[in-house]
Amino acid sequence: MYSFSPKLKLYSIILIVVGVVLFGIGYALNHGLDDATINHWMESVHSNGHETPSHSSELVGPQDHNAHLEHAKHQIHNAPLASIHTFAVFFFGISCCALFFYSIQHAAHAGWSIIVTRVMEAVASFIPYAGGLLVIIMILNITHAGHLFHWMDPELTDPNSPEFDVILYEKKKFLNIPFYAVRTLIYVIGASFFVWKLKSLSRKVDENKGNRKIYASLYSWNIGYIAFFGFASAAWAWDWLMSIDPHWYSTLYIWYSMVSCLSSAVACIILVSVYIKKKGVYPQFNNNHLHDLGKFLFATSLLWSYLWFSQFMLYWYANVPEEVNYFFGRFEYYGPVFLPMLIINFLVPLLVLVSSSIKRNYKVVTFMACLVILGHALDYFNMVMPGTVGPYWNNLPMALLVTGSFIFIVGAFVLVVMTTLSKLKLMPTGNPFYHESEIYEYPF
Repeated sequence: MYSFSPKLKLYSIILIVVGVVLFGIGYALNHGLDDATINHWMESVHSNGHETPSHSSELVGPQDHNAHLEHAKHQIHNAPLASIHTFAVFFFGISCCALFFYSIQHAAHAGWSIIVTRVMEAVASFIPYAGGLLVIIMILNITHAGHLFHWMDPELTDPNSPEFDVILYEKKKFLNIPFYAVRTLIYVIGASFFVWKLKSLSRKVDENKGNRKIYASLYSWNIGYIAFFGFASAAWAWDWLMSIDPHWYSTLYIWYSMVSCLSSAVACIILVSVYIKKKGVYPQFNNNHLHDLGKFLFATSLLWSYLWFSQFMLYWYANVPEEVNYFFGRFEYYGPVFLPMLIINFLVPLLVLVSSSIKRNYKVVTFMACLVILGHALDYFNMVMPGTVGPYWNNLPMALLVTGSFIFIVGAFVLVVMTTLSKLKLMPTGNPFYHESEIYEYPF
């Protein structure tokens, strides 16, 4: 039985407090900016030769100086909500992907991973908390207290308005506020229900020493979650990420954003497993289990790289202005963080984790897990910020907001995951595949 270390609990609370303080300072600085400062920033962007819109919908509507200034103000004041939205979606995705990974193992009757079952359940337990944060963000947006999704502006779909946007008008059947709110609630409530249901069934399997009927029920509910996740992860990628730039779409985007979270979820499972093993309460977890988790970390990193390149290559080669503009804005304004993330998310995992023996090295795999999480957090930053904040991201208020949001959610994540783990029986001895997992040895 794992006992939540008071020291780690204190660290997680400190992270939450520091995150809130940094976010608060960043918020005050952001909302203290006057029109003169914003105009100076806007003129500075243009004077550097940057004329490319960071967002495809900037090409619609009036293009005079006042209109540009108003748009710049909206983008700059989007920063607080965009920052917390980025990492709320990211960690919600990580938790859902951890449960997806868990369900795949059970659906495949995989034996090696049973020892890691409770860790996967603990990581997935953050779903309701990140989901609650996303519901709050949704309410702020639909009440127009936030402006992350400009398609929510009614003037853009009004044919009599000078701001009329025919593309958004055509997409109105899907991109409308009531349907968006309902879908958000379905994702959050659905995923929260599944994590509760699967954890309760897993506990019953353990208590009843592998009762076949209960185990069959656990299997069926895992299949149900895989089906739910398949549809929901695609739809929330459209709603929470891709609709930020609604003129653009990609058929690869749903896989791309999901695999980013899946790779990070495997990394989180590795970190928690290694941590509790080092605490001496997880002796059953050995080099063979670490090796297999390292393989999944390596595989998902390469899969993400393949999807990133495929999406980029197809759009860049076609060179359709409405589509390639998505990448123009990122090259133009986000060059320091857009392409360099390929080094973190692709090149380093490829060079380091390709060796089978390296995947058994606790220090190296732990370091790579941390690097992968940071790299994919940067990936989500690149997904959200260009369409919400535009070119106005390289400043002190923005740095404080992003850092504060990330630290706050990491602290909350650690607190919830480790608290949940301390309440679970660490070894699922009642699972029929437990012994297989206990004696598991990778043959190569």
